[in-house]
Amino acid sequence: MKRIFWLAGENSGDLHSSKIIAKLNANSYHYDHFGIGGKFMESEGFTPVFDFSRFAVMGITEVLANISFFLQVERNIKKIFYENPPDLVILVDYPGLNMRVAKLAKMLGIPVLYYICPQFWAWKQKRIHQLKRYTDQVASILPFELDVLEAHKIPASYVGHPICEEIEIKTDKDEFAKIFSLDPDKKWLGFLPGSRNGEIRHILPEMLKTITLFDKDKYEFLLSKAPSVNEVLFQKIIDQSKLPHLKIIPSYIYEIMAHADFLTVTSGTASLETALIGTPFIIVYKVSWLSYLVAKNILSIRNIGLPNIILKKNTIPELIQNKATAKNIYTHINEFISNPQKIENMKSHLNHLNKLLGKNSASEEMSKLIIRFLENE
Repeated sequence: MKRIFWLAGENSGDLHSSKIIAKLNANSYHYDHFGIGGKFMESEGFTPVFDFSRFAVMGITEVLANISFFLQVERNIKKIFYENPPDLVILVDYPGLNMRVAKLAKMLGIPVLYYICPQFWAWKQKRIHQLKRYTDQVASILPFELDVLEAHKIPASYVGHPICEEIEIKTDKDEFAKIFSLDPDKKWLGFLPGSRNGEIRHILPEMLKTITLFDKDKYEFLLSKAPSVNEVLFQKIIDQSKLPHLKIIPSYIYEIMAHADFLTVTSGTASLETALIGTPFIIVYKVSWLSYLVAKNILSIRNIGLPNIILKKNTIPELIQNKATAKNIYTHINEFISNPQKIENMKSHLNHLNKLLGKNSASEEMSKLIIRFLENE
């Protein structure tokens, strides 16, 4: 049986990769999938060789705090590649570690397929040269990347964005309201504080302060809780806020996105998911000051929100670092919900974004690339 080593270090990469493995299995291409991945990949027959929870770190301070772990991981991967090399290495996003693993695999003659390539257009532009040296194929999920990759003569394909086929809204608004005792006569404001502990630590308190500025008799406040965040940390911040009218909603993130009237979303994959669903929103982001100062000095783009980057315009307001305050969040939400024309303008831009991303099935296109590598088809 042919063997594929996967390295998907984040929750989103775990989900995206699981869809590809499922597609391969459904088409009777049964490979030995192993490496770094989480519960979604495991459910499709993947075998993890490291504790997946240790990989969800954000910002330079968290990376430095876990440096000994990552060095050990790298040593173990090197040992695997030398002693029993896989037939294919698939690297999923997570460039800090993945670019080093790509170099190692290339040195040993192991084919490398990079899925969700590093954001070379945002920072660390030298990575595009590393992609050329250390990968055999790049599978791009953003349409504008393809021109740059091809200009550098890097074998690349646009496979479509994986979230286009992963968004699934299981309950309508009426049923959702019944499940969480939500008042359909009130406006619903959704708050998505992120899936990493660092995001919860820095962003959730400002979101909760924002909620205190609104009239609880006019609004329902929906707060998402990702399964990956630390329960003790999350609950401690919630308890400190003393908000009895807050509705904490686990596991129904797409329903929050679809059924809320307006959303405040932490920058990242969730911002693009929200944009594709089409609900108006603003983007917030806040990290440690050290991480912020480092990022500020190396970023080569004006926006950090993927919808704005793809649209090449400031469609969705971005409140970053010292601007991500309760007062500013409250002001921006009010500016939209009190102005129907602004809401309609944003919805029009979000509809255009859907068209730009197209209708490709990322899992289908990726499975074809994998089969081509392993079956010579």
